[in-house]
Amino acid sequence: MTQLIHPIIMLHRDWHPVAEAIEPGTVRSVKLFEQNFVIWRCGDRIIAWDDRCPHRGVRLSGGSVEDQGLRCPYHGLVFNSQGTCVEVPAVPGWTPSPQLALSGYPAELRYGLVWLSLNPDADPKTIPSFPEWSDLNYRKFLCGAYRFRSSPLRVMENFLDVSHFPFVHDGLLGDRTHTEVPEYQVDWNDQGLFIKDVQIWQPNPDGTAEGANVTYNYHAPTPLSAWFEKLSGDRRLSIFFAICPLEPELAMGWMWIAMNYASEIPQAELHGFQDRVVRQDIPIVESQQPKRLPLTLSQEGHLPSDRASIAYRQWLQRRGVEFGAIAS
Repeated sequence: MTQLIHPIIMLHRDWHPVAEAIEPGTVRSVKLFEQNFVIWRCGDRIIAWDDRCPHRGVRLSGGSVEDQGLRCPYHGLVFNSQGTCVEVPAVPGWTPSPQLALSGYPAELRYGLVWLSLNPDADPKTIPSFPEWSDLNYRKFLCGAYRFRSSPLRVMENFLDVSHFPFVHDGLLGDRTHTEVPEYQVDWNDQGLFIKDVQIWQPNPDGTAEGANVTYNYHAPTPLSAWFEKLSGDRRLSIFFAICPLEPELAMGWMWIAMNYASEIPQAELHGFQDRVVRQDIPIVESQQPKRLPLTLSQEGHLPSDRASIAYRQWLQRRGVEFGAIAS
């Protein structure tokens, strides 16, 4: 394994998807790391604050977007896009104190999702990459949000695992008569976790009902985002999976599907196929005990085919991840 350039990077410093894109004039409450935030659209900008009015603690997400900003539903205070209180209806003309100001969090629209970071210096360029997003040779559609009552890390580890396909997805992504997982490559560096040349036979790898030997290549730039390409001849299917860590044992995820074939198949049918696959995963992941992911390898047994999940846990340890994990 190559050594990480930055060995300790806390999970809260990453970008996380918290909602699908919102329209101008829209206000919503979202959750991240057990905290409630309000997000609203100001022109092309997404504004994110703690979902709490500094006056009497009411949730600002119950308010409304107006010309000057966001109006609190309790006493009607208005906060502009910089978080400054610019109107107090009960005391016209009074200049609000700095105590009534709101501090914002970095928020961006990307891939049809709202991304939020708790790192005040978060760079939008570090939002995880979805390679096919701007490639016109691929049809793309969003699936989710999928809700898992389990650790967000358990959810991602399941996404990186193929040896469960013949049993959890028998007849779709796997076949109980083809269970072997040949050796594959795993590595990590400062660009993330890489899993390459994972080969498996699938009776219906992409919803077209055509069996094939396929090869998977994965890249996880952050612990809760990952992308894979599935190769079968000249056909290429990719899935970009991004997870919002709501609580240590509660997660929500979105999947962008991109494919360079099957243009004749209705999107609703392909979407339904993906929904069916995820519905098979959810009860399995939710049944795992403990719900939080053990990072110390001695806490669970491992198989030679678990190289990806073993590397994932070791990588999480090196990054200092604790949310949703059991460190010892």
